Amino acid sequence: KVYVACQSMLIVLVGAVPEYHIDQEGIPANTAELAKHIHFAGNFTSIVTEASTSWYLIEQEAYKVSLASSLFFAGLLIGNITFGPLSDRLGRKPVYISGLFFDVVFGYVTALAPNYDIFAVSRFFVGIVNGGMALVSFVLTQEYVGKSFWSFTGSLTNLTFAVGIAVYALLGYCLREWRYLALVSNTPGVIFLLLSFMLPESPRWLYSQGKTAEAEDVLQYIALGNGKERLNLKLKPSAGTLRKDESAPGILNLVKHPVLRWRTIILMYIWYVCSFVYYGLTLHAGELRGNLYLNVALSGLVEVPAFPLCMFFIEKSWSGRCKTMTCFLIFAGFACIFTMFLPTNAGLLLSPTLLALCGKMMVSAAFNIVYIYTSELYPTVLRNAGLGVCSMSCRFGGILAPFVPSMKSLSPSIPFVVFGISGLSAGFLTLLLPETLNKPVAENVEDLQSPRYQVLKNE
Repeated sequence: KVYVACQSMLIVLVGAVPEYHIDQEGIPANTAELAKHIHFAGNFTSIVTEASTSWYLIEQEAYKVSLASSLFFAGLLIGNITFGPLSDRLGRKPVYISGLFFDVVFGYVTALAPNYDIFAVSRFFVGIVNGGMALVSFVLTQEYVGKSFWSFTGSLTNLTFAVGIAVYALLGYCLREWRYLALVSNTPGVIFLLLSFMLPESPRWLYSQGKTAEAEDVLQYIALGNGKERLNLKLKPSAGTLRKDESAPGILNLVKHPVLRWRTIILMYIWYVCSFVYYGLTLHAGELRGNLYLNVALSGLVEVPAFPLCMFFIEKSWSGRCKTMTCFLIFAGFACIFTMFLPTNAGLLLSPTLLALCGKMMVSAAFNIVYIYTSELYPTVLRNAGLGVCSMSCRFGGILAPFVPSMKSLSPSIPFVVFGISGLSAGFLTLLLPETLNKPVAENVEDLQSPRYQVLKNE
């Protein structure tokens, strides 16, 4: 997740626009000559400061910076659609490792891109493999442990994403040349790729596919790694693998089954809002007043307190997953909306920036819970497909988010009002979902025939 965070946040520093001025005397009409009259005052470089005319990204071409960011999120959308079902059919580990390999390759293409077109295209392909790989790695992490640990591992995984944002800000502070920054932030992917070959396949996926012997071997491997003695372990055949004449469950099962259909529709909207508000506030950090690197670091570090709060509330019987996520989304919505009532020149304790950071903390908490919550609402054979479809809608939020801050030209409060209304609506919709705390996880579609899975909302 540290590596994923660096790739996701790359455009915030690599696409930053330093102060500049254009010579007023004898400005030529064509772009090639005009680029020679631009003087940047910043102490860092970015794709905006590239002298080549193919990188001319100011004035009427400034939208291309946001476009490159949106292309990354468009790639995430495609990656979520394709990698989820692929890992459900081919296995978690091979799909994850393949995605990480190509993520590293296209990351280096981004750093060495000779012009904007190649840079933008490489960001699109990085988005595809980065989003797919991150999704599968999250599911793989969850399926290595028992359900009682899912809130901990899910929170810890997402916590490292927040830390990764701060790490990326530190790298940007030390490396002011954007190509060096892109190269260095991409290099950890090579280390993680080599280490990933040591990982076993998901025992839950093996079991859901009827490969009980292989699942037993993985569980023995994990037990020995935990310092346990060799176990006398024998798994019962999975109920979903008894009828061999049936095809493997596919993504259409999310639409065919009424319980999964309504859950998927609601979850898709919640994921969309989480991404829309989260990345909107995150990318807006680059436009706040003050030190660019400090603002980016704070936008990551402000998330850190959210994760222990998540782990505390989602494990309590009086709050659980559903009520906790509802409260975080509603609080995030109100935090964003209240910014319109504060003057921009107010002190630190009453500044819109502080409220925006509070909103970022709340929505990051909700984003963390929705990963865990969604994993528990889908059976194992469709878990990656379900997460993939939900993440797909999530990426629409990411695609739109880079352009929302530009609405401040109409009014400085409009972007925050848009984020606030979105958060409130998603918060109230969450109440339609069932609670999963201390409830069994479905392994196969057949498990959904049980009466306890037949209702959308708990009675």
